[in-house]
Amino acid sequence: MPARLPEPRPPLRRPDTASERRVPPVKDTDGTSHSPRTGPGTPGPYEAPGRASTQAPAESLFGPGAQFDRFFNDPRWALAVVRATVLEAAHPQIGAALADNSAFVVHPWRRLRNTLVSLQRMFGADEQTRQREAARLNRLHTRLRGTDARNQSYDAMDPEVRAWVVATLFESSVTMCRLSGQPLDQVTMEQLYAEFQAFLAALGDQAGHLPPTLPEFWQYYDRMVTEELQNTEALRIILFKLLEHLPAPPLFAGLPTVWATGRALAGPVIGTITVASLPEAFRRRAGLPDVLGAQALMQSAYMAARLAGTLPDNWIRTENFVGLLDLSPAGDGPGAEALGTLRARMKRAGALIRLITPVPAQQDGTRTSGNPENLRSAREFFHEVLDQTGDGYVDWPDLAAMARELCSRLDLDEPKETRLYDAFAAWWKELQGALDSDGDGRVSEEEYAAAAPSLAGPALIRVAEVLFDAADADGDQYIDAEEYRVLFRRGFERSVADAEGRYSRSAFVRDFLAFMSGRRRSTPYDPLLSDA
Repeated sequence: MPARLPEPRPPLRRPDTASERRVPPVKDTDGTSHSPRTGPGTPGPYEAPGRASTQAPAESLFGPGAQFDRFFNDPRWALAVVRATVLEAAHPQIGAALADNSAFVVHPWRRLRNTLVSLQRMFGADEQTRQREAARLNRLHTRLRGTDARNQSYDAMDPEVRAWVVATLFESSVTMCRLSGQPLDQVTMEQLYAEFQAFLAALGDQAGHLPPTLPEFWQYYDRMVTEELQNTEALRIILFKLLEHLPAPPLFAGLPTVWATGRALAGPVIGTITVASLPEAFRRRAGLPDVLGAQALMQSAYMAARLAGTLPDNWIRTENFVGLLDLSPAGDGPGAEALGTLRARMKRAGALIRLITPVPAQQDGTRTSGNPENLRSAREFFHEVLDQTGDGYVDWPDLAAMARELCSRLDLDEPKETRLYDAFAAWWKELQGALDSDGDGRVSEEEYAAAAPSLAGPALIRVAEVLFDAADADGDQYIDAEEYRVLFRRGFERSVADAEGRYSRSAFVRDFLAFMSGRRRSTPYDPLLSDA
């Protein structure tokens, strides 16, 4: 298999005029166009005299008051997002891109957090933040192109592909309301559709890639489901591997019995609910199992999620959930003490579970901390750090996934992001030249373990230096406490900060190389690249 290095990045296209960012009109059955928010007969700025408005007020499409803002903190939306992800993965191009490039199998919680943060930025009220995030997403997607194992090409910047991603989010939002007994009325549905069209336009895509009206959208959606979607490898991984073997988030690190027990119960249930909620025509074509009682279970789950929406707001806010994804056993956030108490109780519960029903907690590769010297073998390091995509090999997509995560954490602009990607690409060439003994363009676990090399070559040193420059936001050649927290999502370690509370370039490079080449576990660096 040839090595897959980054392709040249064409310049990103952004809308040149306000008309390109226009929200398409909604048409009545008699052909009259009107804004999805104001209704027919309201004059608008983009029409000839006597015509109805074709533009919904921009302020109604993003930020507080928008339909998406309400759904974002709705517990039902968790089910809708899983469903939308499955429908995305069923698209041949998206499925191929996920299988080749995504780290979602090994690092699903990291992927979920990044997705939620990105959606919040795109649908928030701050236009500058939205433009910056749109540019970042476009740069990310520009790098996701290639040819899959069946020699079929994929391109994440294909406008039809991007339109399908948005379509699945919209349709799954509508479906979650219907399945939970609260179907959307026509006006609300039209406004929600306008918001997702505006989201697509904010990415620089012409609105025409989604049908302009709801009746046309449903025709488009039905055609995609019955003619285009396939039972892809990525879809099978999500439904039959990921959900049933979901790795523990940082919050449950070190509690394998508790996590494995809960996952053994919840994983198959979530998979069954998701399959039951998919369009029947696609379930038949894809040969997905029809489990007895699945429809009743699915409707019960959506109704329960609807009832959960009556809980206090601070219990169900998405940003609070995102914060939980950042918590770790060694964290230092405001909830660290309460987390420590909770973990102690969960450990006691885990001990009781082991006495009653022994659970094979390590069958999915969950790490242990039994090594008193805090070292791991070359094989452990290969799987926990280097093999980001979980396919048993290290090649360019694995190192690109590392670069992508670091760029997302630091929210880098284009020049700094490009420097970091280029540094990782040079490191991949160095690794490939040193370890790829059979010349297949990738490094296997056996090749890496047999060589057991010191990885601290010139290219890796360059990665450390570029990463330091990216984290050093003010350019003073030190990483201060705030810059450290942005990168590592935790406060300074005592051994890191100098007498003035700073992290120097030399110390940062030394620690990074010690982690990457010595395979020693590191409290700050492990979560950076190996947390799920």
